[in-house]
Amino acid sequence: MRPLLTFFTFLAALSPLAAAGPARIKVLIVDGCSNHDWQLTTRCIRAILEPTGLFDVAVSTAPPTAASPGWDEWRPRFRDYDVVIQHYNDLNGGAPWPAGIRTDFEDYVRDGGGLYVWHAGNNAFADWPAYNRIIGLGWRKKEFGPALQVGDDEKIIRIPAGEGNNTSHGPRFDALIIRLGDHPIHQGLPRQWKAADIEVYNYARGPAENVEVLSYANDTVRTKLNWPIEWTVSYGSGRVYTSTLGHVWKGDTQPVTVRDAGVQTILVRALQWLAQRPVTFPVPPDFPTENAPSVRAELPLAAN
Repeated sequence: MRPLLTFFTFLAALSPLAAAGPARIKVLIVDGCSNHDWQLTTRCIRAILEPTGLFDVAVSTAPPTAASPGWDEWRPRFRDYDVVIQHYNDLNGGAPWPAGIRTDFEDYVRDGGGLYVWHAGNNAFADWPAYNRIIGLGWRKKEFGPALQVGDDEKIIRIPAGEGNNTSHGPRFDALIIRLGDHPIHQGLPRQWKAADIEVYNYARGPAENVEVLSYANDTVRTKLNWPIEWTVSYGSGRVYTSTLGHVWKGDTQPVTVRDAGVQTILVRALQWLAQRPVTFPVPPDFPTENAPSVRAELPLAAN
């Protein structure tokens, strides 16, 4: 791994630009339940975003179980925000969102809201048809719908429902990310870079409609095939970005998966694009190379 950069020195150099720039982007993180460490995930996201000076970040935490009190009062005001970061999931007995919140969420995205689906957020809500269309691909059984694979010629291969396997991943490893095209989120980034200790999802499935694959990686430890890492979906007037990067597991404290300079840079740039702002956040000098990931110093994590 490349040497640690003083990330906050880099941000300090940008702070006058942030202060003089347009209004901050309003971001809402939705959490409260996951098979991952959702509390630490939220703390990490805030620790990445808030020092940039580009965002006003709020959190809406759902009740932890279907039987928990508070569902009558929990009503996130999605429309008050430019972008929603969604990493709630209902696996292993978690609670589905009530119908009214589902409707609010669908309307928000359809009417022009921005949605960042963070890692395990694409594991959620397999029984919610609109959510599946919004995210495009998710952690689903093989009968659920098509999967997308990237051929060695970088053409997208559509795998029909029922063929191949359920969504899964092998052991984490430092994977080589290869970007496709010149999406605004990626402009100025190298064509290839190493990501630290990631899961490469195999056979992510869904309706797979209106999906643009932005990057892929070869699953060198299991299937030996190329699979999407980042993708976008058009849903009505809204923009959706999904990334399988950013894994935070129970027992982690300062995971390299979110201290990765590539992950941190792309998070900021993706939020700018989702908010339908110009993507202006610069590519930092410590961005990873095709030969090595770049892991930054520990994040200043606030208490829950």
